[in-house]
Amino acid sequence: MNSNMTTPLEPVPFPFTALVGQQALQRALLLVAIDPGIGGVLIGGPRGTAKSTAARALAALLPQAPFVTLPLASSLEQLVGTLSIEDALQSGSVRLSPGLVSRAHQGVLYVDEVNLLPDALVDALLDVAASGVNTVERDGISQRHAARFVLVGTMNPEEGELRPQLLDRFGLSVWLHNPLDAAQRQQIVRRRLMFDAAPDSVAADHADALQNLAASVLDAQVLLPRVAWPDAVLAHAGALALAAGVDGVRADLVMLRAARASAALDGRDVVTVADVDAVAELALHHRRNAPAASGGQAPQAPAPAPQTPGQSPAPAGQGGDGDWGAMPPVPVGTVRPAVAGVLPPKKA
Repeated sequence: MNSNMTTPLEPVPFPFTALVGQQALQRALLLVAIDPGIGGVLIGGPRGTAKSTAARALAALLPQAPFVTLPLASSLEQLVGTLSIEDALQSGSVRLSPGLVSRAHQGVLYVDEVNLLPDALVDALLDVAASGVNTVERDGISQRHAARFVLVGTMNPEEGELRPQLLDRFGLSVWLHNPLDAAQRQQIVRRRLMFDAAPDSVAADHADALQNLAASVLDAQVLLPRVAWPDAVLAHAGALALAAGVDGVRADLVMLRAARASAALDGRDVVTVADVDAVAELALHHRRNAPAASGGQAPQAPAPAPQTPGQSPAPAGQGGDGDWGAMPPVPVGTVRPAVAGVLPPKKA
């Protein structure tokens, strides 16, 4: 492991391989580390389910990878940076003040409670994460720079939802739940207590496993451009997306990119149908259930009330297709307004 990642001023990160019962989350994070173009990982779940711990552990796994946190109170300029036009007027050169996406280049950008960020910030963040390039514009002048990072967003659905349009733009999603198995819960608590008591000792116990995993990620990044998708794999991904009823083809693309990263992580240069199946739920879950945004089923619209021939459709809120809960129209008496400039006749 890279010894430069931890200094005396920084706490020892919890080892990525020491996480308990988080296999789907670990796999998703490794896939976006291999190919950040997948579009990041959205982690949903209640408090205390190791969301931030896993994100920090991933950053420690990558060589020389910065870990940058996006505060909820950040402005758009703090996120993407800004240009100093005053410098251009004085010296003829435009100075770029880099933002958080620049600091996160080649590392992890972590957004806690992403569902509470303003939509404009989330939109800009997802644009940069998907393209790997950040464009800063001001007064008709623009500059571009590389911003390739692993985006990890977390949210507690009880604290608010993320708009379906933004949900869809996250590549993969993992929805965590409180551990219900008593033995697993005890294992999680025991390992955390051991780490809190002796973090250096636990890190040393996992050093070999972390080093091997880090080497596998680097090998997969090198192999990735040579991994091929057979026609049968493309057809299978399309069939899964159609069966899930998702909008557009972003789910197909994410599934295929994630399947390619999975094959590369396993050291193979051809994607199989099994690779697609292994990542399908990570790519489809938040798109299939986008209206619910909480891991549950999307609410179903009530069936329209049966009508007899010649009967008018029911008004909104009465079994028709209008907004649920809308009140039916009620006749209200009207009063003819007085004509401007005309006074009423005087009484005798």
